[in-house]
Amino acid sequence: MKPQTPTLVDVATRAGVSTATVSRCLNYPDKVTARTRAKVMATVAELGYSPNFGARAMATQRTNTIGAIIPTMENAIFARGLQAFQEELVTLGFNLMVASSSYQREREVAQVRSLVARGADALLLIGHIRDPEIYRFLDAQQVPSLVTWTFDQAHPRPSIGFNNRTAMRDMAREVLKLGHRRLAMIAAPLARNDRAQGRLDGLKDAMQEFGLNPDDLNIVEMPYGIENGAEGFETVMGQGQPTAVFCGNDVLAVGALRRARELGLDVPGDVSIIGFDDIELSQVTYPMLTTVHVPHREMGKQAAHALVRHLVDGVPITSMELKTELRLRASLAKPPLPPQR
Repeated sequence: MKPQTPTLVDVATRAGVSTATVSRCLNYPDKVTARTRAKVMATVAELGYSPNFGARAMATQRTNTIGAIIPTMENAIFARGLQAFQEELVTLGFNLMVASSSYQREREVAQVRSLVARGADALLLIGHIRDPEIYRFLDAQQVPSLVTWTFDQAHPRPSIGFNNRTAMRDMAREVLKLGHRRLAMIAAPLARNDRAQGRLDGLKDAMQEFGLNPDDLNIVEMPYGIENGAEGFETVMGQGQPTAVFCGNDVLAVGALRRARELGLDVPGDVSIIGFDDIELSQVTYPMLTTVHVPHREMGKQAAHALVRHLVDGVPITSMELKTELRLRASLAKPPLPPQR
């Protein structure tokens, strides 16, 4: 005879609590004392209880699942923030579904529809620029969304992130203060990427402040990747010999550092290299990489709380700007002295 599947009532009876308490432990663990939560979860494990997902979704009109669409899983750019996002969702009783668009417009549209069809209560999106069809669809389905990895108070869609333009402008000012005037940038493809465009604009802002013509900036667009960073570095070094090369993120910068060594160039003696993101890789390069520290984990945590508060308590999602910090490390120094005649 097939054993009877344990029920919510069975868990409550064995643990000596109400069914409402069991439900809170499973769905909103932060609203239950640690002692009660430990007792209930031990009973859940002992009985082998699994919530009836379909019944719960029908009763609450929620699946307690949030979807996230990131541009790529091929490098560590989004890993730390997404990890913090998931960790916080779990503590709040929610699950995470993740998809990658590979920076392709049509794929993001399909993934939004797919995640909503699979019951995503809300979506986490990267950057503001995307096909307008996505926002029309989400509005029609009444699925809330939150934008991260950028901050734009003027945009009608809420965002929790940082100002890419301001962050790169602050870094560029430090580089220019050291005396660098021949600059180049290895940027991510700029089309439909407000984060990459913001970083480029920030560099141009600083150049203008220091009396330089932004149109003189040597720009090479390369997809994110170490090999692409190496290729981009070799290209810009052959076009005017810059003394400082800015990279759209740390992955490109690591490639640039590698190619500099292969070309026999000293960093920072011959050329300074600057990244963006402060992923862990930036601290183990040689020399250690000067970069912009992005508050990845805080961004993920705050995004999770904002979405869950909205879904559970109806609290409106509001924009929040997080601060970046400069990490001035060994890959940056004063420009080399011009050769004596």
